[in-house]
Amino acid sequence: MACMHDHSCEDHDCSSNWSLFKHIDLAKVSALNEAVPGSVKSVFKAWEHRLNSSEGYLESNDGDPELLVFIPFTSDVKIKSISIVGGADGTSPSKMRVFINREGIDFSDAQSMQAVQEWDLAENMQGMLEYQTRYSKFQSVGNITLHFPDNFGGDTSQIHYIGFKGEATQLKRDVVATIVYELMPNPSDHKTKAESGGGFSHVE
Repeated sequence: MACMHDHSCEDHDCSSNWSLFKHIDLAKVSALNEAVPGSVKSVFKAWEHRLNSSEGYLESNDGDPELLVFIPFTSDVKIKSISIVGGADGTSPSKMRVFINREGIDFSDAQSMQAVQEWDLAENMQGMLEYQTRYSKFQSVGNITLHFPDNFGGDTSQIHYIGFKGEATQLKRDVVATIVYELMPNPSDHKTKAESGGGFSHVE
């Protein structure tokens, strides 16, 4: 489902609503079928800069509009909606399919796997459309893969901006394993009184 902005961003802090880009692990973002290697990183930016493509944009190889974008986060996030700003002249993606917490997906995987959710997209040149997620399925998102299988008839697909509205849990991904380990009982920390000279036997 696509929603239109129903207010002026001058009166509302839209930038803070779309601040999940600060939690994207940009160095690890990647795309398949991008014409310019690494160009995918240029589409993640602050909301107020969503229409500024001076630093580049993501474009597929000529004659092949399909794109697959992998986005890892530095902390688990909850995603409420997604915004996609595409290119002109039929180069905007016409469909988006999403996979959550699945690494290493290629085109063959994406075409055969069941997406968590998919949307028919509109040509959103001004970035005023957002696509609502089934929020209960977009909790604890460590990484997300966006599959754009087709466009509106252009020879290539272009994406100028990808934005996520939601919130971060503030729990860093690389800290989770440490916390889980520390929550597990360590036998050496739980000696009984018998082992320390007391009157109780060891509890198995």
